[in-house]
Amino acid sequence: MDFSRFFIDRPIFAVVLSIVIFAIGLIAIPMLPAGEYPEVVPPSVVVRATYPGANPKEIAESVAEPLEEAINGVEGIMYMKSVAGSDGSLQVVVTFLPGVDPDTAAVRVQNRVSQALSRLPDEVRQYGVTTQKQSPTPLMYVSLYSPDNSRDSLYLRNYLTLHVKDELSRLTGIGDVGVYGSGDYAMRLWLDPNRLASRGLTASDVIAAVREQNVQVSAGQLGAEPLPKANDFLVSINVRGRLRTVQEFGDIVLRNGDDGQVVKLSDVARIELGAGDYTLRSYFNDRHSAVVGIFLSPGANALDVAKAVYAKIDELSKRFPPGVAYRPVWDPTVFVRESIRAVQHTLIEAVVLVVLVVILFLQTWRASVIPLVAVPVSVVGTFAWLYLLGYSINTLTLFGLVLAIGIVVDDAIVVLENVERNIAQGLTPRDAAHQAMREVSGPIVAIALVLCAVFVPMAFMSGVTGQFYKQFAVTIAISTVISAINSLTLSPALAAKLLRPHGAPKDALTRALDRAFGWLFHPFNRFFERSSGRYHGVVARTLKRRGAVFAVYAALLAATALLFNAVPGGFIPVQDKLYLFAGAKLPEGASLARTSAVTEQMTKIALGTDGVEMVPAFAGLNALQGVNTPNITNSYVILKPFDQRHRSAAQINADLNRRFAAIGGGITYALMPPPIQGLGNGSGYSLYLEDRGGLGYGALQNALVAFQAAVAKTPGMSYPVSSYQANIPQLEVKVDRLKAKAQGVALTDLFNTLQVYLGSMYVNDFNAFGRVYRVMAQADAGHRQTAADIANLRTRNAKGEMVPIGSMVTVGPAYGPDPVVRYNGYPAADLIGDADPKLMSSSQAIAKLQQIAKDVLPPGITLEWTDLSYQQVTQSNAAIVVFPLAVMLVFLVLASLYESWTLPLAVILIVPVCMCAALFGVWLSGGDNNVFVQVGLVVLMGLACKNAILIV
Repeated sequence: MDFSRFFIDRPIFAVVLSIVIFAIGLIAIPMLPAGEYPEVVPPSVVVRATYPGANPKEIAESVAEPLEEAINGVEGIMYMKSVAGSDGSLQVVVTFLPGVDPDTAAVRVQNRVSQALSRLPDEVRQYGVTTQKQSPTPLMYVSLYSPDNSRDSLYLRNYLTLHVKDELSRLTGIGDVGVYGSGDYAMRLWLDPNRLASRGLTASDVIAAVREQNVQVSAGQLGAEPLPKANDFLVSINVRGRLRTVQEFGDIVLRNGDDGQVVKLSDVARIELGAGDYTLRSYFNDRHSAVVGIFLSPGANALDVAKAVYAKIDELSKRFPPGVAYRPVWDPTVFVRESIRAVQHTLIEAVVLVVLVVILFLQTWRASVIPLVAVPVSVVGTFAWLYLLGYSINTLTLFGLVLAIGIVVDDAIVVLENVERNIAQGLTPRDAAHQAMREVSGPIVAIALVLCAVFVPMAFMSGVTGQFYKQFAVTIAISTVISAINSLTLSPALAAKLLRPHGAPKDALTRALDRAFGWLFHPFNRFFERSSGRYHGVVARTLKRRGAVFAVYAALLAATALLFNAVPGGFIPVQDKLYLFAGAKLPEGASLARTSAVTEQMTKIALGTDGVEMVPAFAGLNALQGVNTPNITNSYVILKPFDQRHRSAAQINADLNRRFAAIGGGITYALMPPPIQGLGNGSGYSLYLEDRGGLGYGALQNALVAFQAAVAKTPGMSYPVSSYQANIPQLEVKVDRLKAKAQGVALTDLFNTLQVYLGSMYVNDFNAFGRVYRVMAQADAGHRQTAADIANLRTRNAKGEMVPIGSMVTVGPAYGPDPVVRYNGYPAADLIGDADPKLMSSSQAIAKLQQIAKDVLPPGITLEWTDLSYQQVTQSNAAIVVFPLAVMLVFLVLASLYESWTLPLAVILIVPVCMCAALFGVWLSGGDNNVFVQVGLVVLMGLACKNAILIV
């Protein structure tokens, strides 16, 4: 082949070409981002709004529904979820199809939100409605705590905001930084309704006075142009309009009477610099804490960014005040490092094994160098293409390189073996190289094309599965192409230079190799010759019994079909990721204090469990929905490193579930983490029960309870966890509008009184510590504890008289949901759960849940999948498309190369037999047909075709 002749005649050119490929790949390695998996989490955009004092149902009806109506149908949307919490918060999470640009998605959603703003309550617009792309990849969480308990959570939270958050945000590779625990500083005006009423004042009077006297003033300048006569100086005028301190707010004048009596805010309120939100308590082990969450930018190197974060926090910690310390409490990059390190070790082990096998078979350093040089050129050169394609160094690309080593070495050995055979026939090494390339160039090109035909179809798959397949397949395809180029250029050039005619004197290194390993080479050669002879005999006898062979082949085909049905389907296997997810749900209406007590119990139990290192916990956090709910707690149970514990995460998880069950007063649970961070909260299934028939929250609650009970009775499935609750104790205030009008009370004044005293109101802003914070007004704690306190509140009528609200309203018990969750525009109840992998695969669990839904759910209530379960259900048939397409392309490529429709069948027909053996191993080990098994089957298909081509 003229192409290879050029490089055989110009070996330096061939070497330089390989050096350039190797060098470019080497340069690309440090520029590639690193992570556990490719970026497979679908992009999402979150819309946040606040309606202070409103209950979840009111927020859902007045804020969520208008926003959802506007957002629904935005281009590229996959599904949408909204959550309204009792803390007045609302977040709408819009998840888009994989491949949609996050920035474009955010702009599309923002445009839709703008259309709905005019339909939202004034209080919501005043607080602001924000739209931003959600960072799906949390890099780590770092806890700031007080070892001696000298600092409370409020101080720690705001210290993080003031002195740490901005420093971290400026680091390269960080997309977002969030602070959790307690709340931001706020000027809290704790009003005394009795004192106000005794002075004839209302909550509205306080709000008006604060807004009048706490304002930002732009007073202008003296001497500003134009002037009738030039001034020598220009003087700016400063007016202290916006207040800053507790004392200044206390001096706000509410009334200046005719008798000279002045009523100040401090006369009717307790004023303090407190928190804007008291619905969450954060703990680190048994200490109060605050947590900063760092999120990765798309395409950033997680390992490098993590190092930068550690270095920056270590630098900042030197300036921490006394009684403040930090601890990284959740860092998935530790697992990523371990995973990548394990694959790197496998890569090194594969190279070492290849070296040993090549030396054992070839038994000369000259012949061994040729295939071994091909490995670094092809493997390292692949990194350059990964960089150009925007891929990352992850377990899948490294796994692909491990498997590519065998392909790379095989190509070089094909060249080497043929050169050696021609030398044995009396040709010179150079002539032997020319003759060999005329013989094997076609098979080498055929092998490369066939392997590309196997792997390239995987690169065009969509969704999460497609992302898994894509980077793996493209990595092997690139390394295969580079290997083919190397086999056509460098390998024959080296063979012509390094190999010697048979019978030529041995050089010193060859003699040393013989002396060192001759004791192994000679017995191995005898064994190999005997084995080859026996194999030839078996093949000869087999060819005489073609009927029996075809019968065995037919049996293997049937076994392959049976095994495909026998091996349960799966998606992504659960792994020990060095942490667990734990939580508890107390009875409806439980206070945050009760939830905190249970949190402390769970933390104590977890810390006393073998294999647990630390526990960051959040009382009042509904992590399943991302809102604060007083009767729910969640925590991360951080496990010790692998080399410091003897139990797996699954064993510790089972132990924790058993220990947590002893805690009374609520439902407790521990879960394995999701296989892909950002797709769900647990390792099992995720779903919603939707009320599409408008049956109401109570009917949805009943359907949820029935569904949970049916699932719990199913062998192999645990009790599913839900944050949905429709029976939260509430008080319903019914206003008698006739009585209100008869007493001269405006309904707006009555409603404002209730909102300010009981729900709190955002008044305006003030400056402190170089930041802008909110001024919040609310009744002091002693005036909003019982139903009687509502009746005792007073408002002013048209005559200036203070009228008790109890004379116009009746207060009675009621029940309502908290939080209110909506999925794709329908009221919904969330559910997450797990199945015992020894008894039921993920696909079997999904099928069982669908059957339970058909049997248990009433008309109007439907089941919808979300997160990882959604991906599995929608992409479960991906492999069914990939395998036949790959086989078809292989057949077409071979048919075009050999100009035959029958010869390719000899190559293709070996594939089912290989799959039979692989699936039998999976079935024997109790595994499932997950993404990684499917990837392995595709690789096996390529290798089987490759070996068959060499024989054909």
